[in-house]
Parts: sequence; C-alpha cells; structure tokens
Amino acid sequence: MAPASSSSAGVVGVVLLLFLAGASVSHGSFEGRRVLSDDYGKFTVPSWRRLLVDSPLPDAAPPANNSLVLAAARTHRPDPLTNLTMYSGGWNISDQHYWASVTFTAIPLFLAAMLWLMGFGVVLLVISCCCCFCRNKNNTYSPGCYVTSLVLLIRWMLDTTLWPGLFHGSAINTVDYVVGQGNLTFDNLRNFSNSLAAAKNIKVDEVFLPADVQQKIDAIEVKLNSSANELSTHALENSKKIKNVVNRVQQDLEIVGHIMLGLAVLGFLFSILGWRFLVSLMVIAGWIILAVTILTSAVFLLLHNVMGDACVAMDEWVRHPQAHTALDDILPCVDAATANESMFRSQEVTAQLVALVNNVVVNISNRDFPPALRPLYFNQSGPPMPLLCNPFNADMTPRACAAGEVDFDAAAGEWKRFECQTVGPPGSETCVTEGRVTPAAYGQMIAAASISQGLYRFGPFLMQLQDCSFVRETFTAISHNNCPGLELYSRHVYIGLLVISGAMMLAIVFWMVHTRQRRRRAMCKRH
Repeated sequence: MAPASSSSAGVVGVVLLLFLAGASVSHGSFEGRRVLSDDYGKFTVPSWRRLLVDSPLPDAAPPANNSLVLAAARTHRPDPLTNLTMYSGGWNISDQHYWASVTFTAIPLFLAAMLWLMGFGVVLLVISCCCCFCRNKNNTYSPGCYVTSLVLLIRWMLDTTLWPGLFHGSAINTVDYVVGQGNLTFDNLRNFSNSLAAAKNIKVDEVFLPADVQQKIDAIEVKLNSSANELSTHALENSKKIKNVVNRVQQDLEIVGHIMLGLAVLGFLFSILGWRFLVSLMVIAGWIILAVTILTSAVFLLLHNVMGDACVAMDEWVRHPQAHTALDDILPCVDAATANESMFRSQEVTAQLVALVNNVVVNISNRDFPPALRPLYFNQSGPPMPLLCNPFNADMTPRACAAGEVDFDAAAGEWKRFECQTVGPPGSETCVTEGRVTPAAYGQMIAAASISQGLYRFGPFLMQLQDCSFVRETFTAISHNNCPGLELYSRHVYIGLLVISGAMMLAIVFWMVHTRQRRRRAMCKRH
C-alpha cells in the first residue's frame, strides 16, 4: 500500500487532502484572514473556524527540533511490518509503516470478506446436502421477513447511490479549492515578477534605476519564475490525477451499487416465479459480489481513517507551522530564502522608484533653469510640485508621510495640476502655459508611481510567503469547510456498504427459502 517513490507520494498526498474525513478527530477552532492586493485586483480569503467531530485527542506538544511528528497520538497503531509493535512515525504518506498500520484498522472487514467466501460456501454445501437427503422435512417461511430484507436492501441501495454523489461533489470542490489556492499564489508571484520587470524599464526624463538594482531584479526574477512554475506545475498535474482518482472511485461505487440492486431485483423476481436454476445462479453471483462489497467497504474504511489522520495532521501543523514536514507532499511552502529576498527587493525597488521620481521633481521640475540649459530647461514655472511619499525609511521600516508629500493614491491627481501645455517636437517640448512638468514627463512619473504602489501592495502577500501563512490558511479552510462534509459522506458510504452487505445476506437466504417453499407447496398441490 505504501507509495513507491517520493513523487508518487506527493500525488497520493493531495488525493488524501481531497478525501479529508476522519474516523475520529478533535474539537478545535482556528481563525485567519488574508487580503492580497496588486495592480490586477484583490484576493481575499475569509476568516475560517474549524469544528472537528468525534473523540477529542490530546494537543500535540510543540516541536523540540526541526522535525514535527504529525498526528502522533491518532496514528499510534499496531504495525504488521514490525510484529505488531506500535507505529510512532505520525502521519507520513511516504512511510510504508504508516500505510501498514492504517491498513491494519481495516483488517476486520478484510477477514469478514474471507470468512463470508469460505463460510457461505460451506453453508451452500450443507444446504445442498439437506436438499438431497432431507426432502420431506417441513420448511418454515416468513413473507414478512423476506419483504423486510428486500425493503432494507433497496433503502440502503438508494442511500449508497446518493452518498457517493455527495462525496464526489465535495471532493471535487476540495480539489478546485486547493488548485485555486495554488493558482492564486502562482498568479501573485507572476504579477509581482512582472511588476519588478516593469520597474526595471521605468524611466523619468531619461533617468533609470541604478544598474546594480536592475541586476538584482534580474536575479530575483529567475527565482520567482522558478517558484511560480513549480507551484503551477504541481497544481495542474495533481489536479488531473486527483480528479481521475475521485471519478474512478465514484464510478466503482456506482457499479457496485447497480450490480447489487440488479441482483436484489432479479433474485426477488426469480424466487417469486420459482425459477430454481436462475435463483441458484443469483445466489452464487450474490455470494461473490457480496464479498466484493465487503472488500470495498474495507477500502473505504481505510481511506476514511487516512483522511482523518490528514485532518488531524493539518490541524497540528496549523498550530505549529514549520517547514520540512510530511505535509510538504501536499502543499509545500515557498523557499524561505526566495521569499525573504523577494520581500526585501520589493521594498528596495519601491524606495528606489520613489527616489527616482523625487530626484526629477527636486532637481529638474522644481528648478528654474536658464534657457541655455536644455534639456533641463523647458520653461517650467509656477509653484513647486509636491514630492512622492516614500513608505519606507532607509532601514526599510515603515515610514509615515511628511507634510507636503503625496501618497501613491493622490499622486496622479495632485501632479496633474502642475502639468503644462507644450509645443515642439518630442524630447524638446517647451511649456507655453504655467506648469512644472510636461505631459510626457507626467506620464512617466505616474507610471513610476503606479509600479511603486503595485510593489508596495504586494507586501501582505510576500509576508505570507515568508511565514507560509498561505499554506496554513489553506489547511485551516479545508479543515473547516471540507473535513466535516467529507467525513460524513465517507462514513455513510462504508457503513451503507456494510448494511447493504447484511441485507444482501438476508436476501440470499430468503431467495433459497422462498424457492424451496414454493416447490414444496407445488408438490403438496399435486398430491
């Protein structure tokens, strides 16, 4: 059952994330909010609060080192690979001992399927012997019991048709949410990288960013694109594979349900009509299909427990977030060094762009040059333009705007009042009205301020990359929105399969009893 490699483990991990439903998970609540802003829009993830069900588990202790054992208390199970010693590695889908220990929880149902195959085979043999050697003995028959078993079978068959559909829909919604979160991070990384590239090409009155800053932008762009491509590829590949698995589970459950319902109806009709040979075929088919149904229930119980482990593991990681845990197979954090460098580079480029604009305002626009000093002179006149507010101090700590400065939002409107009308060819314009900036220079200054504002507004997103809070919020949201429903639906599926198995057992017995009773009545009428 264990994954064969770390790559397949990642796929299986996200599959587990989709099915997240615990056999027993602890009570708790978490809240978190994210607001991501950039030039292209705002992304908001609302507050989440998780309500967990079933038996409470003790809180995991904070990690003493860089390795956090996830869901250690819940996964403390016998490990068949180590002579049934207790497994202590926590939730880890890359560990074959974890898979062996969680498979052990479904052993009773696997044994039940084997016992049914062997036990009912013996019963059929005994019944055949009784039919041959005990022909004259009376058989009791209860129509009420038979009808009850058939109604129970049909009732739970309909439920088993309903719950897999709900489970499938909830699982697909979970996939779409996880992929959406990955795409959201990918889009923000791309937008941030594009903003840096645009900043590198910004010029105001032929003044560009310093060459060393442009080189730093080139370096961080490579890292950002690598991280964005990794997230995008991970999301797309896992989305396709996960949906294939979910759809396959849905199809298999539908096939089992339809076969069971078909057997029940045909067996009922054949027994009513007294067609002994066809009833015998239905009994044999039901004998085999029933074993398959019990095995299907066992597999779903195994998945149910694994998903419960995943819910608890995410819960503990949210309380003690850190890198390099088993949850990296599901949704890894962005490289910390890249995240930190991105944050610093964003602040640095923002400050440099503001300095570039203010340098032009102070040294060109607000100066009164003699006509001989072209191109610095363009007949600028009137009151001085306000400076653009720099949101950072020299040490990149937050800075409040000083009196007379304009912030990013007000810059365009405020500077528009200082734009003059010009004449002359491009690059040699001269103001013919009062003003401190030509239309061309005004457009360049607004572009620089807009890029600065965009980079500045990426701050909250970059902070989430630094502390990996976007992963924490994803896990918290899934725990609150998806765990309860998936836990309910998966429980109904495997319990429904067990109830159907019991009803089918009764139906098989009643087929044989009813057919035998009809034959005896026919014999009595002939005599």
